[in-house]
Amino acid sequence: MGESDLVRIGGTAAGEAAAPWAAIIHAALVAAGIRQAAYVPDAGLARLIEMLRHTADVKTVSLTTEEEGVALCAGAWLGGERAVLLMQSSGVGNCVNMFSLLGSCRFPFLAVVTMRGEWAEFNPWQIPMGRATPQAFEMMGIRTLRVDSLAELADTAAAAVSMAFDSDQQIAILLSQQLLGRKDWGAQ
Repeated sequence: MGESDLVRIGGTAAGEAAAPWAAIIHAALVAAGIRQAAYVPDAGLARLIEMLRHTADVKTVSLTTEEEGVALCAGAWLGGERAVLLMQSSGVGNCVNMFSLLGSCRFPFLAVVTMRGEWAEFNPWQIPMGRATPQAFEMMGIRTLRVDSLAELADTAAAAVSMAFDSDQQIAILLSQQLLGRKDWGAQ
């Protein structure tokens, strides 16, 4: 799926209705002064990516692999800016070695992770990394805040941003598959 497909899927009113969580995360990131957003193109994150691409003060960077985003977030901080890494749970395993940079150098870090391999998953290949994601973050010293409902999302996102950038912690917001909704690739 190319970026033009992401625009088509995520850049519509239907995209916002299908992903109400994206507007909540977007508002929290903008309010926190996030200036860079790194991502590997992904249909599940398409609406949030599109919203960030159209936010004047945010530079979005499309990556070839998620671990590049860890370095981008560290570099943004060294340059005086706040950044976020957007990824699917399947990308967390790609980052484990780079996560050591965050703790060793005490960089603040914020990730928004859409979970796969959970509720109503249709793809068995997503299940192992979905199960391992919280433990992978924990082993690397990154605290996870899991969100299962829209009602808790705004408060959790605001808390995560504060913990990351005001307290110099490494934080990952895990958006549960139940919150995101059932994947239906046939409709696309």
